[in-house]
Amino acid sequence: MKKLNLICLAALIAITTESISQTSTDKPNVVLILADDLGYQDVGFNGCKDIPTPNIDLIAKNGVLFKNGYVTYAVCGPSRAGLITGRYQDRFGFNRNPLLAPNDINMGLPLSEETIADILKRSGYTSTAIGKWHLGTHPALHPIKRGFDEFFGFVDGGHQYLPENWTINDITQTRNQNDGYKTKILRGTKPIEEKEYLTDALSREAVEFIDRNSKKPFFVYLAYNSPHGPLQATSKYLDRFSSIQNPKRKIYAAMVSAMDDGIGAVLKEIKDKGIEKNTIVIFLSDNGGPENDNASNNGVLRGQKSNFWDGGIKVPFAIQWPAKIKAGTVYNKPIISLDILATITATINSKINPKKPLDGVNLLPYLDEKNTNAPHEYLFWRNFDQDMIAVRTEQNKIVVTKNVGEELFNSLVDISEAKNLISQDRQTFDKLMQQWKVWKGQLMNPAFLGLTQDKQYSELNPKRFVFDK
Repeated sequence: MKKLNLICLAALIAITTESISQTSTDKPNVVLILADDLGYQDVGFNGCKDIPTPNIDLIAKNGVLFKNGYVTYAVCGPSRAGLITGRYQDRFGFNRNPLLAPNDINMGLPLSEETIADILKRSGYTSTAIGKWHLGTHPALHPIKRGFDEFFGFVDGGHQYLPENWTINDITQTRNQNDGYKTKILRGTKPIEEKEYLTDALSREAVEFIDRNSKKPFFVYLAYNSPHGPLQATSKYLDRFSSIQNPKRKIYAAMVSAMDDGIGAVLKEIKDKGIEKNTIVIFLSDNGGPENDNASNNGVLRGQKSNFWDGGIKVPFAIQWPAKIKAGTVYNKPIISLDILATITATINSKINPKKPLDGVNLLPYLDEKNTNAPHEYLFWRNFDQDMIAVRTEQNKIVVTKNVGEELFNSLVDISEAKNLISQDRQTFDKLMQQWKVWKGQLMNPAFLGLTQDKQYSELNPKRFVFDK
């Protein structure tokens, strides 16, 4: 009997030791979910009333909701470049939305920059990019060449959602900027015959990847193009919103609902595999909602996609990580998408190229209140073409535009950016402007012509859509 008791005790100690080891030393899985053109108030955790988002809300409920979560730019491509490198995209000339230019290796994320997948690969992670890429269409800029082991999606900046609209076999058959929306979906580098509504297909692929890789550290970059235009949804989701009278808002709601269903399937798979505790799940949008285009709703925030008032750069933002982040946390100080990679690399002690330092910070000491300061003294934005800038501190924000001029806001009380305080406090404005000038000195001019220079680019590159046979 004593021998049996000793055996049982030894087994219990072994199990306990293994459990402690798993929770304290295992590398966390990472699931980064990015919505496209989602309005700030179009999720339940930010007060949405007409579009239920129970699964997106669950991420905030299980972890931390950021009330002042920002992205690095107010349109898709540059924002994604900042997110995936952890560096201000202006440092490497990614200041514009890239064009569909499959012959141009300079039209996209420079090969000199590392991606999240590159960095995590060195730490033994298996990774996939699913959905919208928008970081270059040249073969050398493809996700498989940028650190990812797998890819399922499309490389351009947007896409049709319904399979019957995918009438172009591959990118070599494109003849203009809009053709990228009609190409067949890629698995790796090969076009396939996909039959599902695009949002559903992207969610399915994420679940299947997690199923295949749940016993080793993995990274999923699930970059939905929903609810970016064109506004398209199936009856499965449209039928949920018969009460919405605005036809654009109804389709938009259906698209958000489809995405929420897919996120629910991803969360369920993580839970069913028993890896929820040590899996980081991040949700955010790439920029604010373009309210006039897709019927999104930025709530009380001023502005929308493409400008630097908060409606363009403050986004729905939540992270769950049960092993490290207390459920139900609400964090009010400003943070930015750059902090995602910085937090991950700090946790797994991953090596960063000293010549390419990250601009984000590890958020964990701030979330558990070991550090009660603001994570960032300053956050910066620059739109090179429109000569538009912004700077945010914990208390204040300045925005400078050609049309409106110089503005200063107290961000702690004036979340709608309605009262310009510059005449009352010129000193604060000048201080923030000086900090912006210091930051500007570290930046590059645009490395390529962008979406708004489509005609000019085609004139300069007459062989833009000429491909070797």
